[in-house]
Amino acid sequence: MPVAEAPLHIALLEDDPLLRDHVLLPGLRNFGFVASGMQTVAELQVQLLETHFDLVVLDVGLPDGDGFELTRQLRQARPALGIVMLTARGALADRVRGLSEGADAYLPKPVEIDLLAATLYSVARRLAHSADEPAGWRTASNGWSLQTPAGVRVPLTKSERRLLRRLFEQPDSVVPRDALIELMAGDTHDFDPHRLDSMIHRLRRKVLGLAGTALPLNAVHGEGYVLAVSNA
Repeated sequence: MPVAEAPLHIALLEDDPLLRDHVLLPGLRNFGFVASGMQTVAELQVQLLETHFDLVVLDVGLPDGDGFELTRQLRQARPALGIVMLTARGALADRVRGLSEGADAYLPKPVEIDLLAATLYSVARRLAHSADEPAGWRTASNGWSLQTPAGVRVPLTKSERRLLRRLFEQPDSVVPRDALIELMAGDTHDFDPHRLDSMIHRLRRKVLGLAGTALPLNAVHGEGYVLAVSNA
């Protein structure tokens, strides 16, 4: 007889008691989650020390903190924790910031409880799959984000995606500058080589700013670039 999977434990950080206690918590429990409600960041921090949670659902506007900053802190301190932001702030800039800070999903209020539940199960599946993979620098399956060894995901532009895909084809090996320039431009004679250096500089700075760790992408003078991921 198969053993039943343990239910997922959800920490719900929502300062609206009506929404939290009468809509979200009963709805999540109805979908089989073990859900606990909190009103403040301080309450969540205490509960995280005392209880194992698989995922956290949190708002942006909180009485004692900022949801974006909290997401960044949680992602750095607890890479295996699933984070879903649920907020009335639905502007594109807010969604981009939330996902860049480390949220696994960003949902606008009001949200149908079945969509929230489906999102939580989806995030949990992705995290379980990632846990089975060796840690290290890697791109997401669709190539549109770079994941650090700590599990932080950094969104990529089309050019950054193309560049990293090529570098990951030859990890720990020098990829010639001309090969990278040709990849970016199609014709090395019509492409300013300084654009490649500038793009790599911006990519390094973005990764360091969003993930708090340096991308091991190094220049080899007179030759090209090497993505040193084996010992990173």
